[in-house]
Amino acid sequence: MKRRDFLKKAAVGAAVAGASATLISCGQQQEAQTTTTAKKKIKWRMATSWPKAFDTIFGGAQTVADRVKAMSGGDFEIIPYAGGEIVGGLEVFDAVSQGTVEMGHTASYYYIGKNPAFAFDTALPFGLNYRQQNAWLYNGGGLEKMRKIYAEHNIVNFPAGNTGVQMGGWFREEVNTVADLQGLKMRIPGLGGKVMSRLGVTVQVLPGAEIYPALERGVIDATEWVGPYDDEKAGFYKVAKYFYYPGWWEPAPTLSLYVNQKAWDSLTKEQQEMVSTAAAEANLNMMVDYDSKNPKALKSLLGKGVEMREYSKEIMDAARKEAWALYDELSASNPQFKEVYDDWKLFKADSDTWFSTAETSYASFNFK
Repeated sequence: MKRRDFLKKAAVGAAVAGASATLISCGQQQEAQTTTTAKKKIKWRMATSWPKAFDTIFGGAQTVADRVKAMSGGDFEIIPYAGGEIVGGLEVFDAVSQGTVEMGHTASYYYIGKNPAFAFDTALPFGLNYRQQNAWLYNGGGLEKMRKIYAEHNIVNFPAGNTGVQMGGWFREEVNTVADLQGLKMRIPGLGGKVMSRLGVTVQVLPGAEIYPALERGVIDATEWVGPYDDEKAGFYKVAKYFYYPGWWEPAPTLSLYVNQKAWDSLTKEQQEMVSTAAAEANLNMMVDYDSKNPKALKSLLGKGVEMREYSKEIMDAARKEAWALYDELSASNPQFKEVYDDWKLFKADSDTWFSTAETSYASFNFK
């Protein structure tokens, strides 16, 4: 081999070796960088509307936190805070919207003062039951419609809990007629509160932690909360012995997980899927918890001298009439409410036909 050819081949070999070494080095750096990114710790705060003592409803927030932490191997940590620890129980919406916290867990009907359409994200009086609500949100286009509205407030929302049909509240005195409601001071939020107001009730909206003191001191004459399990924990039976049913204003209230839009956009697709999956699990688990705990709690309350009362047909008929009149008025004054309501009403009509065929006929025969 000539000296010139040897030098040329040696130079080429050195260049290839150098390039290979550079590629290996770059690959190692990229791998190290990817590993570093994957292992980056995330720690978020979640404001809620609930006292921690209400373990089932607060449990919706805790389920989200626990599942995300487990799925991320501990790299994505969410800390839920009770109402009042960071912001008040009725201030979760603003805290998430403004980025004070990354997440919130609340009931959207607390914020109908901002837009009455937020009620659809929780429950409407004489509206959908648990299964119907989930069907509308997940498969009936409801969630997409709600997210269009939430996007205006920098929030991404997820269903993340449900109590099922609630009880109709605690009263110091019996209420048998619409006249009995006149001037009654009652804690009741959402559009249910609007309907009660149209029936003559003086409505107040209080976070969970403030209800018992208000009822005990006579600031309010009646309150609704959730159902036997939570209500027994709250001790309402000690100051109001009449327990009414059904909670026609909350046939299946969805509790919602809020995520600040900027915080959501900062997550990887994998992390976003973790949050979405955890919220769906919370939505299922809460209903399971209530269905297993409420029967025992109801038996316990009855053993303590609580007197259950069914709302009279007069009150039920009057409330339903006012509810539908209210929806028509809100549709006429709020285009976003009308857009959601028109779709929701059609879905409800078809769903009610199906449920009245199978579910209602079975329940009316069997649940006696």
